[in-house]
Amino acid sequence: MKTRIISGLIMAPLLVVLYLGGIWLWIAAFAIAIMGVREFCKCWNNIDVHPSFGICHSMTLLLFMPRGYILTKQVQGMLSIPEYYAYMADICLWFFTAVAASMIYGWKIDKRGTYDTAATITTMVYIPFFAFHMVLIDMTEYRLFIWIVVIAAFGQDICAYFTGYFLGKHKMSPNLSPKKTVEGAVGGLLGSSLLSMAFGLVFMKNAGINHIGLICFVLGLVGGAAGMAGDLTASMFKRKMGIKDYGTLIPGHGGIMDRFDSVLFVAPVIYYAILALNGTMSSF
Repeated sequence: MKTRIISGLIMAPLLVVLYLGGIWLWIAAFAIAIMGVREFCKCWNNIDVHPSFGICHSMTLLLFMPRGYILTKQVQGMLSIPEYYAYMADICLWFFTAVAASMIYGWKIDKRGTYDTAATITTMVYIPFFAFHMVLIDMTEYRLFIWIVVIAAFGQDICAYFTGYFLGKHKMSPNLSPKKTVEGAVGGLLGSSLLSMAFGLVFMKNAGINHIGLICFVLGLVGGAAGMAGDLTASMFKRKMGIKDYGTLIPGHGGIMDRFDSVLFVAPVIYYAILALNGTMSSF
């Protein structure tokens, strides 16, 4: 219960950031990425795996600066999806550079193992690359869907907790997260879907998107499933690394990764769902 209350307190400044968007959202995503990389790299060391913090840190800076900063500041909510495809070339170049740098890092086979290279790649993709999708959503003409990311991630978690608490009987994944139940998962998905639909009907009714309630319901459903996957993935890493929390940012409640593990998964799913729905949201 206390963890949910802490998550609620985190939501307050996060809501302000989402409302302002632009540079403020860029700063928030960048902070999550930088702190998340630091926490994750330190946790790898618990199982004698040593990713390159230097490469992970440098590639995070390269992803968010300088062009990401400039574009975020200048074109918030203005890029159409077709116009935005040109920017994807930069993302592909970053991805290639990140993987190549990780492989070069593993050349010193007398000091490093293949796990060190794999952990470096995993860290960069899992944290800064996933986090950057919050910025990507904010830069498109559908920037209001950034709210669905947070609603799906936190809404699923809260609804799953209370549904599981009152109705949960069947364990969903006892090895990863013993407290999660099938009933809680169903309640979480239904809750994230309904909350997302309610947001769309109330705050996006004048966005020029047909069937906005249905679209937000679907986004809330897939986003909620992604949030659940993100939470289980974070638990998987923690079990293998032999840790309870990723960090100590919030004493007694973990680090930045413990609070935003779901958001890291939801943001890419919502972004690519927007790409898939582009052209249909105003025509069906």
